[in-house]
Amino acid sequence: MRRFKHVLIAFVVLVLTFLIIAFVLENQRSTSLSFFGWSTAELPVSVFMALSLMLGLIVGPVLCLIARIKRSDRKN
Repeated sequence: MRRFKHVLIAFVVLVLTFLIIAFVLENQRSTSLSFFGWSTAELPVSVFMALSLMLGLIVGPVLCLIARIKRSDRKN
């Protein structure tokens, strides 16, 4: 059973890796973002998508931590 779990995890990682590589290869067109007059350098769309994903993965838990701290302060 343990071996099956390891094979399944390896398969899922392999599929995710393939999907990420396919996404990056399909989104190579360069573009720039503009926001309130500020403009970025031209980078592939996949770079902007990866950066926004990483930012969301950081900001989400930080906001949850802040909410948890505020909730625990109210209880005390």
